[in-house]
Amino acid sequence: MGKIIVLVRLFFRALTELSPRILYKAIRLWVWKGFFALAAYKKRLKEGNLFPPFLFFALTNACSLACRGCWNHRDQPESLEPEDVERTIRTCAEQSAWFHTFLGGEPLMYPKIWEIIQNHPECYFQIITNAQILDADAIDKIREAGNITPLVSIDGFAESNDARRGEGTFRKAADACRELQKNRLLYGVATVVNALNFEEVLSDDYVDFFIKTGAMYLWYYMYRPVGMDPAPELALDPDQIVAFRQRLLELRKKKPILLIDTYWDVSGKAVCPAVKGLGFHIGPKGGIEPCPPLSVCKETLSSGPDLFKTINKSRFLREFQKFAHSKTEGCVILEAPGDLARFFKDQKAADQAEGRFLKELELSPSRTSHHLPGREIPEDFWFYQILKKNLFFGMGAYG
Repeated sequence: MGKIIVLVRLFFRALTELSPRILYKAIRLWVWKGFFALAAYKKRLKEGNLFPPFLFFALTNACSLACRGCWNHRDQPESLEPEDVERTIRTCAEQSAWFHTFLGGEPLMYPKIWEIIQNHPECYFQIITNAQILDADAIDKIREAGNITPLVSIDGFAESNDARRGEGTFRKAADACRELQKNRLLYGVATVVNALNFEEVLSDDYVDFFIKTGAMYLWYYMYRPVGMDPAPELALDPDQIVAFRQRLLELRKKKPILLIDTYWDVSGKAVCPAVKGLGFHIGPKGGIEPCPPLSVCKETLSSGPDLFKTINKSRFLREFQKFAHSKTEGCVILEAPGDLARFFKDQKAADQAEGRFLKELELSPSRTSHHLPGREIPEDFWFYQILKKNLFFGMGAYG
């Protein structure tokens, strides 16, 4: 009965806190079309074809912050060409893929972002933003478009968040969340769980704060020590990873907010979305990369006129999937960084960070990821079991 009450409260929140137009577009463009996008993806897999049900676009590497453990390399300003983004979105639509995530850097610093979204009302867009420049004008554009869900990056309350993202960033981000709430917009909060904020961000108080602030989903990431300031002391140990999974399941059964992870399937086994081919990353130079933290590629958006053929015939992407799967069911970046660097070199993949990324991998020690055989905890809420089997984004599409 408790689970039913939680769902009733969640649906009541959606009906009373969101604009009817915003809610309708989310259901039609994100949920409904997402179901068909996943079905098309599964059909491609059966046919031996490789093309994901969604893509990440790093529109630019420009950013207003310099967060610890961020994979973004921003020494040289780089941005995707708007026509390349438009062409890619059209190709995705031909493959029944209508959902796209814009990130960076800070995607709101990309001048053409609103024009691109306006040109594609048939699609649904997620914008991952630090919210430092999420001002009234941007919120007006989000409301007018209707097919956008901002995902605001916040890593704990003020002290914890600001220690990683910079002084005053929590206040600005929380204020932006309240403005999104006032405008009755559908938005979520992305939280990176690390060794220092672990207790705080998985607490009742933290989840309740964002329920009261109007967030409809809270998306948890696990900290990975990468980038120019990797801060390895923030990585989770095995016991914390198991506790992370346990607390996530407990919170799902009592909080009227969607709590998202991309790490475990329905049975609680570890999953890597890149190995599944669920979503590749388009870097700010146009490189087609296995996932956002991996700044390496063999193909780019300019490799050929047909993006479907470019991805489907990519030996590099297919070999990466085989390699990563041979090493772990979890995150190969954490568990085998040295082997991963050697794989990329053997493949003669281009380091999009001018050689720095491969050096970072080579210097990284092996760490625990969410692949912990014998410590799996199955999904125990039927609602999330359905989501994980039938919707691809955030919930993972892991049956």
